[in-house]
Amino acid sequence: MILAVASGKGGTGKTTVAVNLARVLERPLQLLDCDVEEPNSHLFLPGETIREEAVSIPVPEVDESLCDGCGECGRFCAYHAIVSYGAKPLVFADMCHGCGGCMLVCPKKAIREIPKRIGTIAKKQAGKVILVTGRLDVGQAMAPPLIRAVKERLMPGMPAILDAPPGTSCPVIATIRGADFVLLVTEPTPFGLHDLKLAVDMIRELGLPFGVLVNRIGSGDDRVHVFCREAYVPILAEIPDDRRIAEAYSRGQLIVEALPEYRDLFFKLAEKLLAIQSGKGG
Repeated sequence: MILAVASGKGGTGKTTVAVNLARVLERPLQLLDCDVEEPNSHLFLPGETIREEAVSIPVPEVDESLCDGCGECGRFCAYHAIVSYGAKPLVFADMCHGCGGCMLVCPKKAIREIPKRIGTIAKKQAGKVILVTGRLDVGQAMAPPLIRAVKERLMPGMPAILDAPPGTSCPVIATIRGADFVLLVTEPTPFGLHDLKLAVDMIRELGLPFGVLVNRIGSGDDRVHVFCREAYVPILAEIPDDRRIAEAYSRGQLIVEALPEYRDLFFKLAEKLLAIQSGKGG
């Protein structure tokens, strides 16, 4: 099973849920931190680094001696990463998605690809959890290519949890596409409801099965519950607004270890998710 843990907004407790689920399952599994602009799963799962590698994408380089300024490359590029106005094309590497199309359509074969580093991927063993962390280099504009590189490290046959970036934009879609189930983490506040609605619309557009976990119960009202009931969205778990959880988080501790009474909550959530995947649950 590939479970994606996502949220319509930041700060709902998405990473908290992902790392505690990974720990409570107590089986060999993969946890992929796809929030490459601000990864933090490693703070809660200490372990030994196995490997770290740089990730690059191919970007175009133009041979001016061959280019006749025909402009075919610029007409092809949907992202305007390469443009030509009758002279040597200008390349905007930060906008390039690395598709290679400009090189293919160039009639003079004046374009070749060169690697451009965008970030790193680190793999470490944290108990039974294999943690794969993507980290976008400072100043890089696009996260999806690095997220796809992180997901390429998925090992077939082993359960996986994907810790997605917050929001509903391209990095989130790059993360959750191909997942077996998406768990949306939200909070009972006006902002939580607003962004939950956006996330639900996004996931339904992608046609993925999903459910909701409501964090910090007691800090707001019932508007999230009303929406989920009316929109036929299953609520799979609720975590109370407990100051001790925030204190444990601030120390980099897992809830299931710092507060063992919550272990059963995460274990039951894991059971529900596994039952849904096997076709035995809602």
